[in-house]
Amino acid sequence: MLQALLLTGGFMLVEVVGGVLSGSLALLADAGHMLADTVALGLAWLAIRAARKPADERRSYGYQRFQVLAAFVNGGALFLVVAWIGVEAVDRLLEPRPVLGGMMLVVAIIGLLVNLAAFALLHGGGRENINIRAAALHVLGDLLGSVAAIVAALVILWTGWFPIDPLLSVLVAALILRSAWAVVRQSGHILLEGTPSDINSEIVSQVLSETVPGIKDVHHLHAWSLTPEKRIVTLHARVEEGADECAVILGIKAELSAQFQVDHVTVQIERGHCLDEDCLHERKH
Repeated sequence: MLQALLLTGGFMLVEVVGGVLSGSLALLADAGHMLADTVALGLAWLAIRAARKPADERRSYGYQRFQVLAAFVNGGALFLVVAWIGVEAVDRLLEPRPVLGGMMLVVAIIGLLVNLAAFALLHGGGRENINIRAAALHVLGDLLGSVAAIVAALVILWTGWFPIDPLLSVLVAALILRSAWAVVRQSGHILLEGTPSDINSEIVSQVLSETVPGIKDVHHLHAWSLTPEKRIVTLHARVEEGADECAVILGIKAELSAQFQVDHVTVQIERGHCLDEDCLHERKH
């Protein structure tokens, strides 16, 4: 993450100079995106370090969710980048401006190599960690921006048709927008403590009732994620008379871990009526 941060931040300055001197929106758009990426990578790097801090009295789960918050902010920042590219592209289409295709091509090729290196550094760790995946998407957007800039430079050199520069910028912006929405949607769902997409409360209750000996039924089941890798479930289990409570709890945890990848489980064992429902009934009367 730190290596990708240094690569992206360093080349951003080169791309700003190249974009200004050549007059290319594609380069300036990519430089603006790289500025957002530099901030995003820095935030992601800090989030990873913060997640390693142990839990304390005020934060019983530690700082692990900070990485989800960082991913949400990074995804939102991409929307602002896309909006800026769109506005600038419209202005360039209405009033085409000359672009130095040769300089644009050189800077874009260097940018492509830098972004390939940064993406390779992040891609391996981005499959499970939403924070790293959000950062990788930022770099992927830069990579696409460099490809668009190369294509635009070649078209300008061969044909002199300057509108290709803002047109390809809009195409890249649309691709970035699609990826940004996916990150914001997933991270927002986690921040709202939504149920993981592959967990259905009714199915989980049915599976536990059928596979764990001694359980009559499972109710008041809640599932959410601290991070995409760390899932949490709380539930009430009504057990049969004479059932071994410890064996039931261990069985529930084993099934949830094996079938639903849940490793943090809190179980309330009940015999007879649900304690919460009984308390609620007494309060009403």
